[in-house]
Amino acid sequence: MQANVCHAYQILKKGGLKDENIIFFMYDDIAFNPENPRQGVIINKPKGHDVYKGVPKDYTGDDVNADNLYAVILANKSTLSGGSGKVLRSGPNDHIFIYYTDHGAAGLLGMPTGTPSVFTIDLIDVLKKKHAAKGYKSMVFYLEACESRSIFEGLLPKNGASAHPGHALAPPTSANAEEDGYATYCPGQPGIPAEYDICLGDLFSISWIEDCDKNDLRKETLEKQYERVRRRTNDSHVMQYGDMSHRKEFLLTYMGADPANDSYTSMEDISSPSISRVVNQRDADLLHLHHKFHKAPTGSHTKLEARKQLLDEIAHRKLVDYRINKKIGELLFGHQKSSKVLLNVRPHGQPLVDDWDCFKMLESPSPMRTYENNCGPLSNYGMKYARAIANMANAGVAIENMAAASDQTCSKKPDV
Repeated sequence: MQANVCHAYQILKKGGLKDENIIFFMYDDIAFNPENPRQGVIINKPKGHDVYKGVPKDYTGDDVNADNLYAVILANKSTLSGGSGKVLRSGPNDHIFIYYTDHGAAGLLGMPTGTPSVFTIDLIDVLKKKHAAKGYKSMVFYLEACESRSIFEGLLPKNGASAHPGHALAPPTSANAEEDGYATYCPGQPGIPAEYDICLGDLFSISWIEDCDKNDLRKETLEKQYERVRRRTNDSHVMQYGDMSHRKEFLLTYMGADPANDSYTSMEDISSPSISRVVNQRDADLLHLHHKFHKAPTGSHTKLEARKQLLDEIAHRKLVDYRINKKIGELLFGHQKSSKVLLNVRPHGQPLVDDWDCFKMLESPSPMRTYENNCGPLSNYGMKYARAIANMANAGVAIENMAAASDQTCSKKPDV
């Protein structure tokens, strides 16, 4: 996913945008990771060029967190912690483009390990505050995450322009409210360099970024790119929300297109590598570990370590499934009702939960601390159960009952 955002930066630079007008968040732990076969280089597709070169490191490491994201969007320097201090000082005549790529789940977006997630209600509140402060004329928000539709479902006006004058928010998302996103250019696919055992990109991101690589952003509209991306991202449903009146605007409005930069015409003949296989984003880590194990020399320490990592991940997933589905769900709702409650998906147009405070408390710090202390924090895989936790909130589960069920479930390790 870091490769996605690095590549997106190169698109903006090619469009003539200056670094002073770009704010860059990236954990920055892969370019010089010992497992990176090309040290200091990040590629986003087979035979791709280095997309890491020149990226501005405004917010990296632990500075990549939800609080800093909100502070940057609202231009609130007083609440920043670390980083370059760069914030979004925009006004009523400015056009804003936000691209967010990470793990996701119903009602929340991932942040790096050890930091709280971005909750739907908090993000929408920040965007509303930015609008109320006349912080933009229009905004486009590209979102790559599992279940990304849930981030905007039921929380944006059906027509941003009429409900909030000047509020032009048109966010495409990589999947609907129930679907996972998909990784691509993965190990074992044709053309993938043998030394790479990770997926090089994600399908939605690859689709819009490579579309930008190939086409003149002075001539392509948001609507045209959406249709192209929707067709290419055929394993999930790319969605649009908010004010649709801006679909006819050209991409240059948000991504730049320096008239002096004629590289667009020279790139028309670039062909994207064929995508013959995609992998569920939640399984991409598992594929990486499988590939790492199988290519390690037989009998080597590397083989043994890779085997342990793979088995540990499989065991962790089984344990999470068991604890949420089998134990906590049944303790709270009974054997017959548990699956129906936990898997319930609300009708289109309704937000994930009615009581966001309750949901947030269940998923993170406060009462859910009992769950986290006994069961461990929700991993990237465990995030898939965010909807189940939201459904517990919707069902009116008392915090003390949730705490008791978590404690009973995780006080000892079951045989699964």
